[in-house]
Amino acid sequence: MYLVISYDVPEDKRRTKIHKVLKSYGQWMQYSVFECDLTPTQYAKLRSRLAKLIKPEQDSIRFYCLCACCQGKIERIGGEMPMDTTVFFA
Repeated sequence: MYLVISYDVPEDKRRTKIHKVLKSYGQWMQYSVFECDLTPTQYAKLRSRLAKLIKPEQDSIRFYCLCACCQGKIERIGGEMPMDTTVFFA
């Protein structure tokens, strides 16, 4: 499963925790956007971990699943490709 995950979390401490969890599953692309290539089991575990961190009345996390055809249509204009060499194990 190829996912684009975006989040809107107003509190710094919670946002940092969410960022760290997402970083262990995928590539940080923009401030609050990650791209992840996950198995269904990894996806379920990620959703569970994130659900425990957020306050649903204040926070929002969105998951966009892209099919193989859509992945090939991803375009980028401007900016450098993010390079994160940190290795995490989920």
